[in-house]
Amino acid sequence: MRIITGKYKGRHFEVPHSFKARPTTDFAKENLFNVLRAYLDFEETRALDLFGGTGSITLELLSRGCTEVVTVERDRKHFAFIAQTLRALGDAAAHPLCGDALKYVQRCRLGFDLVFADPPYALPELPELPDRILGSETLRAGGLLVLEHGKNYNFADHPCFLEHRAYGSVNFSFFRKGAAAEAVPQREGAEE
Repeated sequence: MRIITGKYKGRHFEVPHSFKARPTTDFAKENLFNVLRAYLDFEETRALDLFGGTGSITLELLSRGCTEVVTVERDRKHFAFIAQTLRALGDAAAHPLCGDALKYVQRCRLGFDLVFADPPYALPELPELPDRILGSETLRAGGLLVLEHGKNYNFADHPCFLEHRAYGSVNFSFFRKGAAAEAVPQREGAEE
């Protein structure tokens, strides 16, 4: 696993072969961050990486200068790997947490600017994730949610949906908290 760009560009971390996580491919990651640049100023962004897996997205967010990156990973081996990698990086903006991502969303009151969620594609709650995250205090008003998912999911009808991008077998759906209210301005004289 390598960091694509930013202050840690080129740094490599060896992911154990025993890991069950499927890291986001470099191709998909590079394209994802090109899209994110249009939505965010990384140096003013507090980010949350849910279902941290290998920590690949966290590393990219830190490398691009995010002010804070919280990573939540439940699997203890994966969490230990992420924590070890972040210690090696020595970036004070990194905050790894070992715990359940769904429970974290339920309790979180931090109001992140960006939430990136890459759950297992077989997670039964995956279809509900946009509603759970957008309906919580995890994401601030106007904040961006990016959900990585398999090709069988389509969130285009969601009121906060912005766009969908596919890179090979990797799919990203983008949502903006409060997007529906912003997208439909009230017309003068319109009946309520």
